[in-house]
Amino acid sequence: MKRNLLILFSFLSAGIYAQTVTINKVELAGDKIIVHYNLENSNPSSNFLLNLYESKDNFSTPLAKVTGDVGSEVKPGSNKKIEWNVRQEYGNYKGKLALELRGKVYVPFVKLQTFTTAASYKRGKTHDLVWSPGNTDPINIELYKGNQRIQGGMSQPNNGAYSLNIPSDAKTGSDYRLKISSAKNNDEVIYTPNFKVTPKVPLLLKVLPVLVVGGAVVALGGGSKGGDTSSNNNNSGGEIPTPSLPPGG
Repeated sequence: MKRNLLILFSFLSAGIYAQTVTINKVELAGDKIIVHYNLENSNPSSNFLLNLYESKDNFSTPLAKVTGDVGSEVKPGSNKKIEWNVRQEYGNYKGKLALELRGKVYVPFVKLQTFTTAASYKRGKTHDLVWSPGNTDPINIELYKGNQRIQGGMSQPNNGAYSLNIPSDAKTGSDYRLKISSAKNNDEVIYTPNFKVTPKVPLLLKVLPVLVVGGAVVALGGGSKGGDTSSNNNNSGGEIPTPSLPPGG
């Protein structure tokens, strides 16, 4: 693969601050191509959106099988690294590839405000999402369990509010996440961290046995034999006996 690989890098930037990117090294490691670079910016608090492209599809779609310092919210700094798994992306591809690294100052098109992955979300219920819009382009909001797409609202207005319904037949689990993407720009995609979906009625309440609390009823009957003194405390009519007056009373 090494002889057939053509490396071409460019960096497209935007914003008011001066930024530079320097490619330090590109190495082949098994099925991976590793790009080492530095990203310098006069404002260290800036975030950048970085994507890696290649010539096979005429640099039209960002590469998906990449890890490391790539994607949204990349901070400036030295010793940045991107790993691209060529085999996972294209299988046993043979031929020449030109690579291009594109970047720009990152302004999130959606910034969630009320959504928290620490909470549990109940199936069969509706949960409100609130965010700060970064532009007016319509967005897609999709619910995933692992890699399985459960449902989605496509081309929703980017107005800062959406009612997310968890299907009542959704399986419970802690591997749910949201994919929010721009309907007009393939580069703008965010995933939430995983969160938990729980039953609408807690399982404990469904299986907890009914506990019957009863009391013992003690009947004091009269007419007992053998000197049973209990007859002194009850009469046959069930009335409370009148206590005897003391002598001389």
